Amino acid sequence: MKNIKIEVTMEELLLLTTLMSDQLFRREFIDPKMPGYKGDPAELATGKNLVLRFRSVAREGSGLVVTAQPRHAPSHLSVNRNGVPDAI
Repeated sequence: MKNIKIEVTMEELLLLTTLMSDQLFRREFIDPKMPGYKGDPAELATGKNLVLRFRSVAREGSGLVVTAQPRHAPSHLSVNRNGVPDAI
């Protein structure tokens, strides 16, 4: 697999993680209710891990706890009051 490097601002990274998390929520909880939907559990798990990695990078880059949270984060990506992800 080839690695790709991009440069984004902190605000852009936070927006991306929010959008990705919202999309994962849709794929996990809304799309399965659609007729003919065929999900890919491996792809969903990869997406969840990617969101966690992006949030970790955002935390490291800001030096603070990331305050922007997705509106509809899947429970496995929720962050407790200390800013630490709950158990996956």
